[in-house]
Amino acid sequence: MTDTLAKRMDDYAKLTVQVGLNLQKGQRLFINAPLEAAPFVRRVVEQAYANGAERVSVNWHDDETQRVHLQKAPEATLKEVPTWDIEKYKQMVDHHDCLLSVTGHNPRAFEGINPERLMLTSRASGEQLHFFQVAQLKGDIHWAIVGVPTAAWAQTVFPNLSTEEAIAKLWEAIFKIVRVDQPDPVQAWRDHERHLKEKTAFLNEKRFKTLHYKSAETDLHIDLHPDHVWLGGSHQSTFGTRYIPNIPTEEVFTAPLKTGVNGTVRSTKPLSLMGNMVEDFTLTFENGKVVDVQAKKGLEALQKALDMDEGMRYLGEVALVPHDSPISNLNIIFNNTLYDENASCHLALGAAITMNIEGSGGLSKEELVKKGVNQSVGHTDFMIGSADLDIDGETADGERIPLFRNGNWAF
Repeated sequence: MTDTLAKRMDDYAKLTVQVGLNLQKGQRLFINAPLEAAPFVRRVVEQAYANGAERVSVNWHDDETQRVHLQKAPEATLKEVPTWDIEKYKQMVDHHDCLLSVTGHNPRAFEGINPERLMLTSRASGEQLHFFQVAQLKGDIHWAIVGVPTAAWAQTVFPNLSTEEAIAKLWEAIFKIVRVDQPDPVQAWRDHERHLKEKTAFLNEKRFKTLHYKSAETDLHIDLHPDHVWLGGSHQSTFGTRYIPNIPTEEVFTAPLKTGVNGTVRSTKPLSLMGNMVEDFTLTFENGKVVDVQAKKGLEALQKALDMDEGMRYLGEVALVPHDSPISNLNIIFNNTLYDENASCHLALGAAITMNIEGSGGLSKEELVKKGVNQSVGHTDFMIGSADLDIDGETADGERIPLFRNGNWAF
């Protein structure tokens, strides 16, 4: 490892702990990470203890091991989450801990595996850990997602390079995207967050009723929830602190009205879904529900995701990202949602983020559904932004305001 790489990884770990997680003294940190991310994770552990962590625990993942599990485990096992895992997540919520997810898995790790088995394990996790998803989306814990290059992931991004060259090039891109190549990364993030807050302030002031998306292959109307709130950058926890869940983040986002989506939308970037790549797909909505789905690749995996529960056929998130943005301008398809969603306007099928609904913090699942807030065991983002995308916002009194023109902010 070169001195430059080591220094950048140190800065990245510091940014992850201090800005992303904003770890507080006395909090515990749980880390989920691929084995190949160990050099970075060790730096995060050091930073966490330096910032007053009570305990740091790491749960290592390996795609090949998980593939064997998905292929060979009894079907009954795929339908269960171990009780010790459930208890771990319960304690995490009760203690207001931190969770770091390090992404870097092979986006094609589970191609060829029966999609039914993939759906069973995803559904089990979604149903039996639903309480944790709710707690995350409310802000009961600090959590963040960051990326670390692995050989398999890097080679899907740069297939014409050697493994070593692909990993180095992916590190270079990540460092640029997360701003650790700048003299003061922490200040750079403060400036960036201020820019995102300016956008959310304008959108929240206008209280748009409907967004209309129009491009060569998309024509979609989305009614926003009457009590929607636009968010971007850091999130407020339920115990008075702030953290930034996605490093990087370029989006501002809110919640749609569950039954208020109509029209057709086409994806503009590949989607890594349950270890399979889904490409060039269209979804048609009527009264909020997906009524038709087409895909050139990965259709069966997409259909299984939609069949996970009723809520997966409705939208839970609407996010705006300019086409002229740092990630998009790299002209790299990352085959990883953390990066691709922050290069493009996107939508999410499945659970709504309750932070996006004013006054929803104490509502039950049934009350949220009655209120028009989509509920699901899943949450899958997919990218729809393009250089020809126009978006208009319409207010309750009929005023129509351009929000995006040719893929970029129009105000």
